[in-house]
Amino acid sequence: MSSAVRRVLPMAAIISNPTSLKHGLSLFCPELHSSASCSSFNPSRRFQRRNFVAASTSSSFANDNREFVIVGGGNAAGYAARTFVEHGVANGKLCIVSKEAHAPYERPALTKAYLFPLDKKPARLPGFHTCVGSGGERQTPDWYKDQGIEMFYEDPVTGIDIEKQTLTTNSGKLLKYGSLIIATGCTATRFPEKIGGNLPGVHYIRDVADADSLISSLERSNKIVVIGGGYIGMEVAAAAVGWKLDTTIIFPEEHLLQRLFTPSLAQKYEQLYSDNGVKFVKGASIKSLEANSDGHVAGVRLDNGSTIEADMVVVGIGAKPAVSPFDSIGLNNKVGGIQVDGQFRTSVPGIFAIGDVAAFPLKMYNRIARVEHVDHARRSAQHCTKALLTANTSTYDYLPYFYSRVFEYEGSPRKIWWQFFGDNVGETVEIGHFDPKVATFWIDSGKLKGVLLESGSLEEFQLLPKLARNQPLVDKAKLQNASSVEEALEIARASLPVEAVA
Repeated sequence: MSSAVRRVLPMAAIISNPTSLKHGLSLFCPELHSSASCSSFNPSRRFQRRNFVAASTSSSFANDNREFVIVGGGNAAGYAARTFVEHGVANGKLCIVSKEAHAPYERPALTKAYLFPLDKKPARLPGFHTCVGSGGERQTPDWYKDQGIEMFYEDPVTGIDIEKQTLTTNSGKLLKYGSLIIATGCTATRFPEKIGGNLPGVHYIRDVADADSLISSLERSNKIVVIGGGYIGMEVAAAAVGWKLDTTIIFPEEHLLQRLFTPSLAQKYEQLYSDNGVKFVKGASIKSLEANSDGHVAGVRLDNGSTIEADMVVVGIGAKPAVSPFDSIGLNNKVGGIQVDGQFRTSVPGIFAIGDVAAFPLKMYNRIARVEHVDHARRSAQHCTKALLTANTSTYDYLPYFYSRVFEYEGSPRKIWWQFFGDNVGETVEIGHFDPKVATFWIDSGKLKGVLLESGSLEEFQLLPKLARNQPLVDKAKLQNASSVEEALEIARASLPVEAVA
């Protein structure tokens, strides 16, 4: 048994610069009053549906389905489409316009099973179209056709006329909408071109094309440098181990996933990666990405003057909300993204925003958040669409949830899967030696605020959201003295009210 108690800052304090929500999935949550930075937004106003002129005979509009338009082709769009179908209002009424070449898919696969070595059964489309990630139907391109949903692929929206309720796409198409759902997600944060950010062999990963390009480099490379110690960095580095590459991770923080992991927890994961041959360069700043005589990336130069050789570089330093061309709708200057209320309504009647791009009230913690995670993409899409189509006026009540799965390819000596629910504020109690389990509990003013579990059983993982949602008072000393992860979880379970255990 091992236990540790330490004081940690809340996640909002750790991320001091809202423009640098780096290293993968983001939960940046200043206080609720920060939403005042978004002028003209009034979450208490009554929702008013914009008057919609169908203009179905007009040849000036490229879309036939004009009552509802979704901009974006990621997870949120796919789950919103399913909800429209479930309510019987998709056929002939719903249009989706996307920069993607594919129908919506479960994006997390791109840094997980998609990157498995070619002889280890990697994931490929159509296998992970939405909504298979939550046990739903696989929505292939034919599914959208069968449901009467109009699709525009590889044609991002570049302009909006709010008064005329029209959109302009990159190819010049003019689209009409009655109600608009913005589900544009995020774009990868890139290094500037002047320091080598666009060199051949430098990769960013947000879509299938990016992942395919990365795989092509993995096949030809011997040395890979991964920049970023967050979710993307950890998952890509684990995949590179499967490809038997010389792998180095570089990041500026003191340890892996500093926004969530405690130093003790991070050390356990770092040891696992080290045991698999991964090298770490911590507390480092990048000066430039260096090219060889052919113009291909050949190394990463650090501020201290040293250079780490590389045949390829993967940059995973975070993402930024894809708000363009919707800047005029009302942005949140603290957390980024488009400001919405508890039903994902923007300051403009008839326009909604969901998923990564939405800055929404995180009800249970009384603050504004922007969450970059597939679980929120799914749930926000469903909540928004139900609010739009029905009399549902309930406020979105999201419980923050993050997870990662690595080293899951065939032949891996150990598969890793952890889940976290809640808020990482207060003191921490860590139980377990990582062989195979470890659990970390966050306790603030006697209440259990958050919990992370590695390698839990299905029943144990199902307990975590109950604990984080109810925030029970727990006996910290008793928790510290637990002899195993199982005992610690049972202590936490016993602190729940009877109705929450069922």
